[in-house]
Amino acid sequence: MTTVGFIGSGAIGRTLARLAVDAGHQVVLSNSRGPKTLVDLAEELGPRASAATSEEAARAGDIVVVTVPVSAFPHLPAAPLAGKTVIDTCNYGAERDGHIPELDSKSLTSSELLQRYAPDALLVKAFNNIFFKHLLSLARPAGAADRSYLPIAGDSAPARAAVTEFIDSIGYSVVDAGTLADSWRQATDTPVWGTPYGPYSNEKGQPAGEAAIRAALATATR
Repeated sequence: MTTVGFIGSGAIGRTLARLAVDAGHQVVLSNSRGPKTLVDLAEELGPRASAATSEEAARAGDIVVVTVPVSAFPHLPAAPLAGKTVIDTCNYGAERDGHIPELDSKSLTSSELLQRYAPDALLVKAFNNIFFKHLLSLARPAGAADRSYLPIAGDSAPARAAVTEFIDSIGYSVVDAGTLADSWRQATDTPVWGTPYGPYSNEKGQPAGEAAIRAALATATR
């Protein structure tokens, strides 16, 4: 059993928390508004879930999921993330985050920017390319013929291994998409972003196997 801390509890965070609890993990939820706003969600998820501050969630997690707007990166609790395996689900959007020159110029990926604010975290990019409703509905047990794959990217081999194990436990297999510098291949509007799992209008989604994910990553252009 793993304890997963969540910094951010929006659509992806809530969905991942539900999948994690169903897989037998403990989850510690947080958001920018404080734990009182998450009591109902924690109660809904059951005894394996609790609500806390972002700092507490970061300290509690064996794995920490950061799922916030990119504009919130400067406000993350960097110290308790040091040495932790951290999953970055975040996508940059200038219309929401404001213009960030390094991301607009593509001199950095959003994960590399996050690394600047959490320099001692072991970052792995994951879950940023799938619609939250598809994430919930496409989970399958190991060995299922229609199991879907998710791309991950990171610089730390042990962190990638830990995230792969976690993703496997909640119903997905993994394609290693390279380093954080390579994570642009799964960023917003790339071929692997959303499309392999079907349109948003189909809330159940469609399974996306290893070949489909590898092909989509390979056709990305920057």
